[in-house]
Amino acid sequence: MLGTVINIFRIPDLRNKVLFTLALLIIYRIGFHIPVPLFDQSKIAEIAQSRPTDSPFARAAEMMQMFTGGTLGRSSLFSLGIMPYITSSIILMLLGEVVPALKKLRQEGQTGHKKIQEYTRYLTVLICVVQSIMFMKLLGGQGLTYVGMYRQAMIMGIVGMTAGTVFLMWLGEQIDEYGIGNGISLIIMAGIVSRMPWAVWTLVQNVDFKLGAAAGTIGPTKILFLIAAFVFVVAGAILITQGQRRIPIQQAKQMRGRRMYGGQRHYLPLRVNHGGVMPIIFASSFMMFPPLIIEQLARIPMFDPLSPSPGKVAVVIQTLQDALHYRSFTYNVLYMLLIFLFAYFWVTVQFQPKEMAKNLRDSGSFIPGLRPGRRTADYLETVMTRITYFGASFLAIIAVVPSLIIVLLGVPFNVANFLGGTGLLIVVSVSLDLVQKIEANLLMRSYDGFSSAGKIKGAYG
Repeated sequence: MLGTVINIFRIPDLRNKVLFTLALLIIYRIGFHIPVPLFDQSKIAEIAQSRPTDSPFARAAEMMQMFTGGTLGRSSLFSLGIMPYITSSIILMLLGEVVPALKKLRQEGQTGHKKIQEYTRYLTVLICVVQSIMFMKLLGGQGLTYVGMYRQAMIMGIVGMTAGTVFLMWLGEQIDEYGIGNGISLIIMAGIVSRMPWAVWTLVQNVDFKLGAAAGTIGPTKILFLIAAFVFVVAGAILITQGQRRIPIQQAKQMRGRRMYGGQRHYLPLRVNHGGVMPIIFASSFMMFPPLIIEQLARIPMFDPLSPSPGKVAVVIQTLQDALHYRSFTYNVLYMLLIFLFAYFWVTVQFQPKEMAKNLRDSGSFIPGLRPGRRTADYLETVMTRITYFGASFLAIIAVVPSLIIVLLGVPFNVANFLGGTGLLIVVSVSLDLVQKIEANLLMRSYDGFSSAGKIKGAYG
């Protein structure tokens, strides 16, 4: 392992890529310490400390900060993170399936891809402006600006936060072009990793290694359970990320002159977890809104369940609040069902069996025992549908691990998300992708990879 790391720095091109990537990620983290101008940061920190951590708003804010790497106690120029760019990319990707003009651009190769990237940037700026206005209204409405500087603070905040996200988008593209790894994914991972030491320290402060630990602390048994959950998520994430279903492909023999070409047998790898972490991100984002809406309705006096004489509507709202609490059985079942739904939805959008069957036929390849064309497309769709079930099942289990940790161990929500859920899954997936790209560069130059067998291989069946 140490020799592999030394080999990375022996290759000038690979060394420059790694150092360039690290330098841009350091710049990204430095930007989070630049506050939004004209806002009183000390008041923001006080409000963040006094805000209840169990409310739907606090959980939604914590989920947002997990992807951005920010904190509730600081309002910085990078508070929006890279999520507006990801949102715009997803929107244009979905529109590409229903808008003929965008679909035609996707089929034009590199030229069309550049045009779609341009549209993505424009849409990112629009989303940033909308989100920054909402963010500034929230801060300004609580009197967090300096006296007499409300309008100037709004303008500076909107412009500054929009420019911050555009700068992060540019950093990601620079990593893609001159660095190593996927720039946007690495920025998200850097934001998650930056908050993990805080999560571990918060956990350590509540640990009590004595038998029969007091209530509100974490004893030896709970520590063992937490370690087991951590190992399970890491091992499972590696297995499901590397997992493949390899479809045998036979290349047709062709006679050219006096020589016979083709006839080789190879494989078409289909990923078990084709959607990656996107189904969890979609499902968690969707599940944020019902509790937030119900919480706002409960604040209306006539709908308040805590009023002296609550009506039928107030009773219904109280029932919905209990059912949609993140610790409730109903909430977690709905969460898991949404993960399955978005996993299959993502496969439907991304996986194109007809195009794959057409490409196989045009290249003179076929699946043994199946006729090229429609039967091949139906077979690929059936296989992907079946393996997606297992991938979605794993994602659903990973998604409810934080809830189990919260209920069984009493660990805070913001800590459980880092040590056993979506955040850890993203870190493992992006790290695997980065390691594989570094290893590919090493093997290309006849150096040994990270694995003793030479190359990290995916699990397949």
